[in-house]
Amino acid sequence: MSLIKDFTKGIYRENPVFRLVLGMCPFLAVTTSVENALGMGAAATFVLICSNFLVSLFRNIIPSKVRIPCYIVIIATFVTLVDMVMNAYLPDLHRSLGIFIPLIVVNCIILGRAEGFANRHPVLNSIADAVGMGIGFTLAMVILASFRELLGNGTLLNINVLGSAYQNQPLLIAILAPGAFILLSFILGFFNILEKRKGGRQ
Repeated sequence: MSLIKDFTKGIYRENPVFRLVLGMCPFLAVTTSVENALGMGAAATFVLICSNFLVSLFRNIIPSKVRIPCYIVIIATFVTLVDMVMNAYLPDLHRSLGIFIPLIVVNCIILGRAEGFANRHPVLNSIADAVGMGIGFTLAMVILASFRELLGNGTLLNINVLGSAYQNQPLLIAILAPGAFILLSFILGFFNILEKRKGGRQ
């Protein structure tokens, strides 16, 4: 039961973006398309799982005084691996994500889960937590990216959805930085309404 709870909490109850408001830099920067969102979400999830696994595995070995530098070295190792693999096999996506792949090293979600969860829990629980948080982060990015790509380009996954007439006069603000903040505010407001209604029923 504990494993299921650790897994599911990151998807909604403690969603790193919509509930904890973490990792906003890549979330707002690369969600101009669903493809970018899926790529960044997959990269962050891989790093989360691998880093949580090693941090939990060596939590009783790493001295407490140097645990943060050790965590950063572990995370940076997997980020470098992701960066090299993506550059070799997905060059277009790698070019599109750009500097935000190396910046996964300082993503507060990953370091926060290493310090706040994996450092204190067994390996299986830490992996479950990482998978749940990774899925939650990816879902959040895909939700925002879907709105931005649809409104800004009239497409989803580069497939024309709204027709060529809309593409001639799209809502360009949706794929610009102000549009990301505006859409995010609506989404966060929606989740706050859900929580208030849930609290009222209880």
